[in-house]
Amino acid sequence: MVTTGILLAALSGICNGLFTAPMKMIPRWKWENIWLVFIVTACLAVPFSVVSALGVDAAAVVRLSPPAAIASALAFGFAWGFGSILFGLSVDRLGVSLSNTLVIGLSSALGALVPMILRGGLQLGAQQGVLMAGVACFLTGVGLCGVAGRRRDGDAGGAGAPRPASMSGYLFAVGAGVMSAVFNIGYTLATPIARTGEALGYSNFEATALIWLLMLGAGSLPNIAFCASLLAKNRSLGNFGHPAVLKPWGLSVLMGVLWGGSIFLYGAATPMLGNLGPAIGWPLSLAVALLVANAMGLMLGEWKGAAAHAVGPMRWGVVVLIVAILLCAGSSQV
Repeated sequence: MVTTGILLAALSGICNGLFTAPMKMIPRWKWENIWLVFIVTACLAVPFSVVSALGVDAAAVVRLSPPAAIASALAFGFAWGFGSILFGLSVDRLGVSLSNTLVIGLSSALGALVPMILRGGLQLGAQQGVLMAGVACFLTGVGLCGVAGRRRDGDAGGAGAPRPASMSGYLFAVGAGVMSAVFNIGYTLATPIARTGEALGYSNFEATALIWLLMLGAGSLPNIAFCASLLAKNRSLGNFGHPAVLKPWGLSVLMGVLWGGSIFLYGAATPMLGNLGPAIGWPLSLAVALLVANAMGLMLGEWKGAAAHAVGPMRWGVVVLIVAILLCAGSSQV
């Protein structure tokens, strides 16, 4: 059972690390075309299909769940939607490897700190010390990757200065990393919904699927609105009807299936890991996602021709981030 859970957590990380790669392979479409299809697939089609396939009576669970938990799922999911927009824009400007590395690093650091703060666990102790060391490593790793990206962009600019678009990409990545922590807080506050579902006879996975449906559905709203505004502004709606649209549609849907699938794969892995869930599942998924995203970035040529003074910090940054993930995981066992 534990072995299966570990494999599912790793598979979740693979899907998470892969999902942005198709974005760099889609011809003809603008960002808003790609992101709209991705969001509708990942945040609406996948969660609705899973909940329906599991046979969960969503209306009954929502009706019996604490109103505060429902409100938290919707409110924090809606807020996360803005972070999702920022992440998509950062990938467009920074590339698959750098954007994923920065966002995962920042969100992991905040994801480790925020629960401890909410529990009033800022007193000094062995566990807090190891956790804070992990957070320090996270920030160091993010800093190294940021330096690497700036050096790469500066070299590409030809005059030692980064391109303006790249600077906005870093700001988008920082915002996306912060908003990812918001999503985690919302999920924590929405867990009474899962307990209500379990009381009605559903498994933990089946009951948790409803939380994803509510949060992702709410998060899709700002994404859809933003994409619609860009479709109108850039007059890109017609791209959906381009004669050669099979590849763009297929790759955009694939993005949604990969990311949405990563959420539910991790949800399936957690119950199988028991007490090992927070210690092994989450950091394993993050570490695998980091490695896969960086491997895809290399395959897509994002670091092709980059000087050693740019590639070196990026490699060390990824190593430091993986160490950070292991430290934060180990803190739960101290």
